[in-house]
Amino acid sequence: MHKEIDFENAIEQALITQGGYQKGDPTSFDAETALFPADVVSFVQKTQPKIWERLNNLDASKAESMLLDALTKELAAKGALTVLREGFKCVGKSVKLAYFAPNTSIDTGAAERYAANRLTVVRQVHTKTGAIPDMVLAVNGLPVATLELKNAMSATGWTVENAKSQYRFERNPKDPLFAFKNRCLVHFAVDTEQAFMTTHLEDKDTFFLPFNRGFNHGAGNPPMEGDVRTAYLWEEVLERDSLMDILARFLHLQVEEKTVVTEKGIKRHRKETLIFPRYHQLDAVRSLTQHAKAKGSGHNYLVQHSAGSGKSNSIAWLAHRLSSLHDANNEKVFHSVVVITDRRVLDQQLQNTIFQFEHKLGVVQKIDENTQQLAKALADGVPIIISTIQKFPFISQAIRTLEQKGKGISISTEGKRFAVIVDEAHSSQSGETAMELRKILNKDGIESAIAEQLLDMEDESLSEEAKKELIREQLKRAKQPNLSFFAFTATPKFKTMAVFNEPGRNGEAPFHHYSMRQAIEEGFIHDVLAHYTCYKRYYKLIQKVEDDPEVPRRKAARALARFVSFHDYEIAQKVEVIVEHFRTHTRHKIGGRAKAMVVTSSREHAVRYKLGFDKYIKSKGYTDVKSLVAFSGEIALKEYADKTFTEVGMNEGIKESELPDKFNTEEYQVLLVAEKYQTGFDQPLLHSMYVDKKLSGIQAVQTLSRLNRTARGKTDTFVLDFVNEPDEIYKAFKPYYEVTTK
Repeated sequence: MHKEIDFENAIEQALITQGGYQKGDPTSFDAETALFPADVVSFVQKTQPKIWERLNNLDASKAESMLLDALTKELAAKGALTVLREGFKCVGKSVKLAYFAPNTSIDTGAAERYAANRLTVVRQVHTKTGAIPDMVLAVNGLPVATLELKNAMSATGWTVENAKSQYRFERNPKDPLFAFKNRCLVHFAVDTEQAFMTTHLEDKDTFFLPFNRGFNHGAGNPPMEGDVRTAYLWEEVLERDSLMDILARFLHLQVEEKTVVTEKGIKRHRKETLIFPRYHQLDAVRSLTQHAKAKGSGHNYLVQHSAGSGKSNSIAWLAHRLSSLHDANNEKVFHSVVVITDRRVLDQQLQNTIFQFEHKLGVVQKIDENTQQLAKALADGVPIIISTIQKFPFISQAIRTLEQKGKGISISTEGKRFAVIVDEAHSSQSGETAMELRKILNKDGIESAIAEQLLDMEDESLSEEAKKELIREQLKRAKQPNLSFFAFTATPKFKTMAVFNEPGRNGEAPFHHYSMRQAIEEGFIHDVLAHYTCYKRYYKLIQKVEDDPEVPRRKAARALARFVSFHDYEIAQKVEVIVEHFRTHTRHKIGGRAKAMVVTSSREHAVRYKLGFDKYIKSKGYTDVKSLVAFSGEIALKEYADKTFTEVGMNEGIKESELPDKFNTEEYQVLLVAEKYQTGFDQPLLHSMYVDKKLSGIQAVQTLSRLNRTARGKTDTFVLDFVNEPDEIYKAFKPYYEVTTK
C-alpha cells in the first residue's frame, strides 16, 4: 500500500516544485459549498481591494459570507467555467475569480494579475457524501479537477480500471464537489501506465475517454526514462500555465438541441456536454501555434488526424488560437484566419465555441454572398472567416488582390498575413462543387493540391518520376510568405504530403499525426474491416451444401456471373440479398436503430436500385425497411421514354438539403448513393454497407469509413462487397492505418 501513497506523494511534489502549485490544506475545505473559502476570500482581498472594502463598509462581520453566498449562487446558476471566465456579481459589482494570461506582454498589469492566481493541490479532502478523492486541484479556492491515482506496481495491484470503478460506484454525482459543471470540470482516472478522463459523472454510466499520448501509432503511452509512463499528465498538462490555458481557451460547453415528434406532441431534447480536449488535440493545437508564433507566416502544415479524432473541435480551437496569436514583438502573426469547410455543423459550432471564449459577437463571420464580401472581410481584419469549398478558388485571388473597388469602398489586403485552415470533410460532393474545384486542378501550387485532395482525383496514370517532377514544379510556387495553410485530413495524398511539407517533431511531414490504428484501439471509431466480406465468401456461407461444404468453382462462377451491369433482373437479385440480409442481421443492431448504405457504381445504377428496392419491398409487404436515394442531376432510362428521374422526385419531394436529417429519423433505414455521401458524411447509426462499385485507394478508405463512427449500443459493423477483392481493400487501408509516407 505504501507504493500507492508514494505515487501520490510524487505527483503532489512534482506539481508543487515544478508545476506552479501550492500545497493546500484539506481541513480548509467546506464540504457544504465544495469550496476552499479562505482561498476565495484571500484572492479577492489581494486582487480586488476596492470590492473587499465595499463589503467591509456594508457590514464587516458579514463580508466573507456575502462574498461566498454570492459566489455559490452564481456557480449554481451559471456553472464553474462561466464564473471562472466572466466572474460573478456581488453587491452590484462584478468580482473576478481568476485572471488569464494575456495575448501580449504590452499590459504589465495583466501579467501581474495573472501571476496573482493561486493554484493548490489538496490531498484527501472529505466531501459531503463521505467520498475522499486522492487529489483535488483548485484555482483560487474553486475546485476544478479531481484525480484518482493507482500504482499498478503496488501491493494492491490496482490499476486505472479500479480508479474508474471508484468514480462510477463510490462518487455521488449529486455531491457538490462532483456535480456536473458546478465545481470540478474534469475527473482523471490514472495509474502508472494509462490515464482516462471524464467531465460528467453519471454513476455506473460514467463514460471515460482515453487521455494517452499513443505508442507506436497505437493506444497507450511510450516509456519515459526514469519516470512512469503517465508523468506527462502532471508535468505537461496539469502544470499551472497549461491548466489555466485549458480553462481559458479549450474547455467549452457543447449544447445540442433536438426536436422530436411524439404521439403526445413535439418534445425538445437538450443535451449538454462539457468538452475537455483529448491529448492529441491539445498537443496538435499547441504545437501548431507555437511553431507559427516562432516562425511566422509562410508555412504549410499537414495535420493527419483519423476519423474520430474530433477534428471539428481541433479546428475551432486552432482558429481561435491563431486569430489572437502574437509574436515575441507583440505583433499579430495573422490578421485573419480563414476556415474552408462544407460542413454546416462546423459553421455553428465555431460560432458557439468561440463565443464562449470571447464573450462577444463579430469574431466569426460567414461568407455566403460573393467574392467582394470575402475580400472586404479579409481587408477589415475580421478575426475568423468561414467560407465554403465552392468559394475556395477565389480566396487566394482575393488575398493577393492589393486593390479592389466596389460600392465606393477601396479594399486593400497589402501587408496582411492570413492563416487558411482546410477541413477536408464535406457533407457531399455535388456536381457544382466539383466543377468549381476542377477549374483550378490544372494550376500549379497549393490550390491544386487542396482541390485534388478534396476531389479524390489523384492521377494514377502518372509515373513516379513524372509525379516527382510535377511536385518539384509545384514546390517552387507552393509557399507564399503572407499565407500559412493548415490542412486537416485522415487520408493525405502524395501531392498533399509534398506541398504540406512542414516537418513535425520527427523531422518529416505530417506535422502532427493521430493514426487510424490509435483511434480504433482507443475506441473512438470502429474497425470497418473486422467484419468485411466479399460476395464470393458470403455466397459460400449461405449455400446449404451439407455433403460438399465447398461449392464447386464452376458452379460458383455460374451463380456469380448473373451479377452484370444494368440488367434489372441482376440488380433485383442483389436487392433481394441486401434487403433480406438487412432485415435478418442488421435491423436489430444498435437497439433496433441500425441503418445501412448501398454504394452504387453510377447514377443510373442508383436509380435502378431505388426502383428495385421499392418494387421488392412492396411485393413482400415489408413495412420495416424504407430507402432514400442520393444522386445529382436527372436520369432517363430507355424503358421509361416519357419520364426522367431526380433525387427529389424519387424521395417523394425531400429536398437535397433535408436528406441527411430525414435519413436520421426512424422512418428510413437504407441510403442508396452514387458519388454522394461517400466522404465526410457522419451518421453514427450506419452499421452495414453493401458495395456494388469498384473501389481503390483513398476512395475505398473514405467510402468504407462511413461506418466507423461510434454510437451507444453499436458494437460492430458489416460490409458485404459484390465487386472488390478483399486483398485490394486491405491494401487500400494499409497506408492510412498507421502513418502515411510519401
